[in-house]
Amino acid sequence: MTGNHQTPALLLFSVFVAVTLGITTWVSRNRHGSAEEFYAGGRLFSPMENGFAIAGDYMSAASFLGVTGLIALFGYDGLLYVVGFLVAWLVVLFLVAELVRNCGRFTLADVVAARMSERPVRIAAGTSSVTVSVLYLVAQMVGAGSLVALLLGNTGDAARSWAVIGVGALMVVYVSLGGMRATTWIQIVKAVLLLGGTVVLTVLVLVRFHGDFDQLLRTAADRSGHGAAFLAPGLKYGGDWTARFDFMSLGLALVLGTAGLPHILSRFYTVPTAQAARRSAVWAIGLIGGFYLMTIVLGFGAAAIVGPQAVRGSNSSGNTAVPLLALDLGGGADSTGGTVLFAVVTAVAFATILAVVAGITLASSASVAHDLYASLRRRNAQPRSEVTVARVAAVGVGVVAIGLGLLARDLNVAFLVGLAFAVAASANLPVLLYSLFWRSFTTRGAVWAVYGGLVPALALVVLSPVVSGSPESLFPDVDFQYFPLQNPGLVSIPLGFVAGWLGTVTSAEIADEAKHAETEVRSLTGAGAA
Repeated sequence: MTGNHQTPALLLFSVFVAVTLGITTWVSRNRHGSAEEFYAGGRLFSPMENGFAIAGDYMSAASFLGVTGLIALFGYDGLLYVVGFLVAWLVVLFLVAELVRNCGRFTLADVVAARMSERPVRIAAGTSSVTVSVLYLVAQMVGAGSLVALLLGNTGDAARSWAVIGVGALMVVYVSLGGMRATTWIQIVKAVLLLGGTVVLTVLVLVRFHGDFDQLLRTAADRSGHGAAFLAPGLKYGGDWTARFDFMSLGLALVLGTAGLPHILSRFYTVPTAQAARRSAVWAIGLIGGFYLMTIVLGFGAAAIVGPQAVRGSNSSGNTAVPLLALDLGGGADSTGGTVLFAVVTAVAFATILAVVAGITLASSASVAHDLYASLRRRNAQPRSEVTVARVAAVGVGVVAIGLGLLARDLNVAFLVGLAFAVAASANLPVLLYSLFWRSFTTRGAVWAVYGGLVPALALVVLSPVVSGSPESLFPDVDFQYFPLQNPGLVSIPLGFVAGWLGTVTSAEIADEAKHAETEVRSLTGAGAA
């Protein structure tokens, strides 16, 4: 990439970072430092504002960079991510949004602990939430590395490493200084920028093909080298039964995982009522649905205009398909239009990463402080000291995410997010649904549900082709691959539900009927909600 491309893109990067740091500084001067302010932004956001923030939180680097790259490389099979990411919101809307807002205060553990022994449940749920958040953060770090390496024309390890470290440092600043209110406004700004940029690119792709989507698909198939197979199922997930089971595992994880993501659940606490939480979800579904429809056009557009070989040549996992598409749509590498459009798109993608990592880091630091620290040191954990712990935890989470991001820099970001979704669906969703809907659910069942999904999910990932045994693995030179699937969801999600049931039926504890009735009334009516 030439200096002509670097200068405007770096300038736009700098403008966005300056604006977001300005927002963070302004918010930090106008907050009073309470836990409710830091974790939930004072619960002052409207449904529309929160809907845009949720969309900003959810439309991550996996969506903008990873999904479009997978569609460009694998055609129809890449659409699985689009379908899974969008359909998942129906689960959130109908089963989670209002109930979670009524039953909790700041984190997932608040919902579960309402009718259980708090200490073991909070430790289990907090541990799971931090694990899911770190896995999700790794995907954003990898996206940042790919993006900045492309921008600087340097795909070497040093450029990617510094990009990952820079993003990690910025996210710690956002969270530590601004808390939820600054994070929310950053996500709103980012959502507007991302949707605007995606609309422009989609229109340009369709104009290139005179509005003929069929011609776009035919051209993409012709340039793919696979012909009609590019537009049919099976190019990535249809080679054998292992690939087909991987397909089912990924689909299950994507559809069920969203309802267990800590940074998504925490967004429902930033509005004043449960009705506002549901309306936030409706806003988010509309924005996210429109965005994912456009990513289909961008993915096939990258295949048709740039070509899968050029995409793979820039980044083996396809993470740079959209910036390359923008460069071509603007007139090519040596044109002013190409330079400007490339700069805008890369800046928007970078904004996407910064906003998402801020939201995830805030959710994970809240779990550390509000659940783990407050459970282990409850007598000494005053609200103000808890917020201090959360700020320190943001630094620790950032360091861990940077380290893992450097390790996983060659993997596709959408694939990495799929792993985070699988862990969330395995560990968080069972305990959440059982707590809300099963009258006989006990403390042992809650703890077993979390660990019964979390431990197998992580163990299966370690023993899968993701970590060892193949050239694309994290450690290609060693082989301890004993589990054939790349996504563990098909096995670990049922195990989480089974473990929760088994822990409950073998427990000597008798479920508190009065607490369940209180939780049920509170979840459905909002009576007594924070």
